[in-house]
Amino acid sequence: MTYIMPLVLFESVFSLEEFIPHGHCYLWKPKLMGLHLISDLLISVAYYSIPIFLIYFTYQRRDLPNKLIFLLFSAFIIACGTTHILDVWTLWYPAYWLSGLVKAITALISIYTVLTLVPLIPKLLALPSPRELEKANIDLQHEITERKLLESALRQSEIRYRAIVEDQTELIARYQPDGRLTFVNEAYCQYFGKPRSTLVGHYYKPVIFEADQARIVEMINSINLLNQVVIIENRVVVNGEVRWTQWVNRGLFDEQGHLIELQAVGRDIHHLKQIEEALFKEKEIAQVTLHSIGDAVITTDGTGNVVYLNPIAENLTGWNQQDAYGLPLAQVFRIVDPETCQFLQNPVNEALQEGQLIKPANSTLLIDRNGGEIAIDNSAAPIRNRDGEIIGTVIVFRDVTQNRILSGQLAWQASHDSLTGLFNRREFELQLEVAFFEAKTQNWEHTLCYLDLDRFKIVNDTCGHVVGDELLQQITALLQKGIRNTDVLARLGGDEFGLLLRQCCLKDAVQIVDAIRGQLYEFRFTFQDKMFAIGASIGLVEINLESKSIASLVNSVDAVCYAAKNKGRNRIHIFDSEDEELLEQRGQVQWVTRLRQALENDSSAKQGKEHFCLYYQPIATITPTGLQIDHYEVLLRLLDEQGNVILPMAFIPSAERYDLMRLIDRWVIRTFFSQWSLMINIDPLHQDKTQKIFTLNLSGNSINDDELISFLYEQFEEHNVLPESICFEITETVVIKSLTKANQLIRKLRQIGCRFALDDFGNGMCSFSYLRNLSVDYLKINGDLTKNIANNSVDAVIMEAITRIGHVMGVKIIAECVEDNAILEYVRALGVDYAQGYLIAAPSSYI
Repeated sequence: MTYIMPLVLFESVFSLEEFIPHGHCYLWKPKLMGLHLISDLLISVAYYSIPIFLIYFTYQRRDLPNKLIFLLFSAFIIACGTTHILDVWTLWYPAYWLSGLVKAITALISIYTVLTLVPLIPKLLALPSPRELEKANIDLQHEITERKLLESALRQSEIRYRAIVEDQTELIARYQPDGRLTFVNEAYCQYFGKPRSTLVGHYYKPVIFEADQARIVEMINSINLLNQVVIIENRVVVNGEVRWTQWVNRGLFDEQGHLIELQAVGRDIHHLKQIEEALFKEKEIAQVTLHSIGDAVITTDGTGNVVYLNPIAENLTGWNQQDAYGLPLAQVFRIVDPETCQFLQNPVNEALQEGQLIKPANSTLLIDRNGGEIAIDNSAAPIRNRDGEIIGTVIVFRDVTQNRILSGQLAWQASHDSLTGLFNRREFELQLEVAFFEAKTQNWEHTLCYLDLDRFKIVNDTCGHVVGDELLQQITALLQKGIRNTDVLARLGGDEFGLLLRQCCLKDAVQIVDAIRGQLYEFRFTFQDKMFAIGASIGLVEINLESKSIASLVNSVDAVCYAAKNKGRNRIHIFDSEDEELLEQRGQVQWVTRLRQALENDSSAKQGKEHFCLYYQPIATITPTGLQIDHYEVLLRLLDEQGNVILPMAFIPSAERYDLMRLIDRWVIRTFFSQWSLMINIDPLHQDKTQKIFTLNLSGNSINDDELISFLYEQFEEHNVLPESICFEITETVVIKSLTKANQLIRKLRQIGCRFALDDFGNGMCSFSYLRNLSVDYLKINGDLTKNIANNSVDAVIMEAITRIGHVMGVKIIAECVEDNAILEYVRALGVDYAQGYLIAAPSSYI
C-alpha cells in the first residue's frame, strides 16, 4: 500500500491526458520518452550536486582568490539544471514563460560568467608554475646558506677587528650620543690609569677638563649625516695632571640615517701644544699678514708709526715703503667721509685704544699722496704677544670703487621693477608706510590708488609675453604723464599698478585718476595688424588721521579695485566703510588668513584653535538592489575657537576666489585617507561584511591641477586605501568648464577601481549632451529639483527624465535634499535609487 500512493500521485500529475501537444510524440515512441525523462533527471541531479561541492570547496578555502568566479560557475550550473527540470515539466504542463525566463537568466549568468572569466585568465596565467615555485625554493635555500656563511665570516672579522683595535697605541673609544662609553681599548685604559670596568658603561665627561666640557658637547652635537667627522682638541685630566689631546670623532648611523653611536680616536698632543705656545707671537703676525695678501696691508708699531706697506698699499696710498717707514699712520693713511668730506678718525688709533678689531660701518674715501680719492673698505686689528700685550696694529683695505657702483645698481634693482623702471611692491609699501606716518603725525591727507588693467590678458595670450611687456612699458609712460612729480607710481606685479597721490585730498585725487582712466580708455595698442583697447579698473582710498593701519588700507583699496572690475570695468570705485559689497569682499580677504591657519592646525586641535574637521552624511538605498552597501558623503566643516560649526558656504567662495580650494581638497583627502584604515579595519563597529563607499568632493581647482592624479596615487599607496571604497564627486558646472580635464581624471581613477558621481545634475541646459561622454557611476539630482518635486510638475518631469536616461546608461540616481516623507515617496515612485537628506540622517562627525 505504501508503494501504491506515490505511484498514484505520479500518474495523477504526469498522466497521459496532461501531455501538451508536442509531448505526444513520445507516445509514439515510449522508449524515447523514458530516455528523455531519465537523462534530464540525472543531468539535473548532477547539476545540483556540482554547485554544492563548489560552494563547500570555496567555503573551506577561505584564502582562495577570485571566489566570485566559483560562485558564478555554481549559479550557472544550477540555472542549467533548472532548465533541464523545466524541459521535463513542460511535457505535461505548458509553462513556456517560466521556462523561457529561466533560460534567459541562464543566458545572462553565462554571459556575465564569461565576461568575469576573460580578465581573470591573464592573472591566472601569470601565477607561478610548480616548477617556478620549486626553483624559488631552491634559490631561497641557497640564500640562507650564503647568509650563514656571511654571518660566520662577520664573526671572524669582528674577532680580528677587536684584536687590531686592542693592539693600537692610539686611544680608541666608542660612546652613545648621551656620552655613555660602550667600548675602550687597552691603550685608553692605560692612558687614564683606570680599569675597563670603571670606564665602560659610565660617562666620559669626568675625564674632560671642566673648562672644555661645554665646547666638546657642542661640537659633538654638530655631528650629522652631512658632518660625520669632527676633530676636537681639548684638555683631559690624567692622574691629576691636565694634558692636551686631539680626538677624531666619527658618527655611526643606521640605514635610516639615525645616529646610533660615536667612535673617537685620540692621541696626546701636549708636547705639540707647548711648542705651539712658544711660537705664538710669530704665528700670529704671520697669520694676519698672510690673511691680508691680495689687499692693501699696512702694519704699525705700538705707537701707531708705519712699519710696513705691501705693494698694493703703496699703489693705493702713493707712498713707498722707504718714505713711509716711521711716519705716523695718519700722514700716510688719510681717510674722509664721502658725504661730509670731513676727515675721519684713524681706525688704528681705535684698535690701539680698544684692543679689538675695528671695522668702520660707513663708506670711506682714501686721499692718496697726490690728492686723488679712492673708495675703500678697511679694517684695523691689534697684534698681541704671548702675554696678550699689544705690540702693533695691522690695517687692511681694498679698492671698492667698482663695488660701490655695483652696489648702487643693486640697490636700485632692489627697489625698482626691471621692466618698467617704476618702484616695485616692496619700495611702494615703504613709501606707503611713510605716508601713513605723515597722516598720523602731521595730519596730512594722501590718496592710495590701485589700477588693474582691463583686457591685458587678451594681448598676452594673443601676441605673447614679449608684446605684453611692450604694452606695459607704453602704459607706464602714459601713467607717468598723468601724475605729479610728488606722486609715487609703482608696478605691483603683472598688470597691477599702485599710485600714491601725496598731499592730495580725495576730491582732487578723483579728478587726477579719472583723467588717467580716460587716457587709458582712449589708448589703442597696435601690434602687426591687430589693435587692442585696454582701459583700467581703479580703486581709491583716502589716507588720513582716521586710517587704522597700513594693512587695512591695502585690503580696502584691493577690495574697491575688485569691485570696480566686477561692476563692468573701466571705472573708478571709492572706498566707503558702509558699502555692504566692500564689507563682504573685505570679509573674504579676512577668510584667507583664517583658512590658512585652519589648514595648518591639526584636525585634532583642542578648543581655542580654529580648525577643519570631517562630517559624514549617509546616502540610503530606497529601492531593492540586493547589494549591502553603506554609502556616506564626506563633508567639510570648520570649527571656530569656541567649537561652533561653520558651514562650507560661509568660506568656500573666499577659498575659490583666493585659490585655496586645491589645498583644502588635498587636506580633506589626506585627512580622510589617514582615518580610513582606522574606521574600516580597527573599529569593531565597522568589521562587518557590508561594503562601504565614501564620497569625496573635488573642486574645479583640483580638477585642473595636473599634479592631482599623482597626489591621489601617493595617498592610496601610503594609507593602503581600497580604491573601490572611494567615490569622487564633481559638480556639473565644473565638468562643463573643464570637460577634458574631468574626463581624463575620471578615466585614470576608474582604472584603479574608483567610482565617480556627478553632483547638482540638472542645473545646466545641456546636461544630457555631455553626459554621453562621461563615464560616471552616480547622478546626484540638484537639490532644488528634489525640494519642489511634490509641488512642481515641471521639476517632477525633469527628474523622471533624468532617472530614466540615467538607468538606460547604467547610472544610479541619487536624490539630494530629501527632507520629508512626501518627497521620499515621490522619488521612490520615480525609480530613484538613493536618497540623501535630513530625513535620512543629518551630517555627523562620526559614522
